Amino acid sequence: MTLTRRPEPGAYGAAPGRVATAAVLLAVVAVAHLLASGQPPGAVTGLLDGAADGRAEKIVWELGVPRLLTALLTGAALGASGYVLQAALRNPLAAPEFSGVNPGAVLGILGGLTLGLFPADSAAGALLAALAGGALGGGTTWLMSARRPPADLVVHGLLGSALLAGLTTMLLAYQPGRFGNALRWLIGSVDGRVWEHLALASWWIAGGVAVAWACSGVLAVLSPGDDHAASLGLHPGLGRAVALTTAIALTAGAASLSGAISFVGLVAPHAARRLGGRVLTAAATGAVLLAGADTLAQFAGHLLDGAHRLGVPTGVVTALAGAAVLIRLGRSQ
Repeated sequence: MTLTRRPEPGAYGAAPGRVATAAVLLAVVAVAHLLASGQPPGAVTGLLDGAADGRAEKIVWELGVPRLLTALLTGAALGASGYVLQAALRNPLAAPEFSGVNPGAVLGILGGLTLGLFPADSAAGALLAALAGGALGGGTTWLMSARRPPADLVVHGLLGSALLAGLTTMLLAYQPGRFGNALRWLIGSVDGRVWEHLALASWWIAGGVAVAWACSGVLAVLSPGDDHAASLGLHPGLGRAVALTTAIALTAGAASLSGAISFVGLVAPHAARRLGGRVLTAAATGAVLLAGADTLAQFAGHLLDGAHRLGVPTGVVTALAGAAVLIRLGRSQ
């Protein structure tokens, strides 16, 4: 399957109107997210007009804002990663969860916790473990699809993902007592992150998005086909390896924060292309989508369990919404 790319005159610089629209949309989603997080109703507005008391300010800054930033960073990383994968593999169904990278990253985190390689609250440990696991998952998929068309890599990615998911299940069954919080890694959740986690993940994800943006020219050359890339002097294998390494790094950063959030990396690139954008548009779209999904998850938590609030993992919302999009994409191919 080959992606159809339209001319994108604003590829490297967004039009002022688009930037303004994105800023307004992001602000609306951010305010709705903070209001949905269960903070006192006057806490958010109090911060805006300087009238918040110390307790309300502490609640917002230590609970609400880190959760919002976690959603934005994770969504941006997955959106950019998905765009890179779809362009480099020339497959509109390519996504971190369908290439073995995301399942591998989660397996790496849970494996590192099992072996005691890092404490459960270590941001650096989770990132390194996710990077190693993502590289293992992506590398396994790459080897399985060697000497085959790049578009076929997604098929082997699904097989590799199933294998990695099976290993993760075996790991959980072997020592179930060690994984009281395994659900957040397996399904995906942006809750429970603090500023220490964001301090590391923010620069990692920002750097990854910057590298992906710098590779926009390489992706544009790879998308039409390997013969086209070679005719322009680009070694297809080398260019694709750089792109996939960037995608693995971005996915690992997202997984170290929020676990296996699914379908954002699939949906955001399609939305970005409809908007006439590339990597940065996909990152911004992913950020807004995941923050919006978490807002819905928090509202659903209020509705399902009133005063006690049954937590609804964000990954549940993205999985339900993404499944519908996947069905539509599958029928259109």
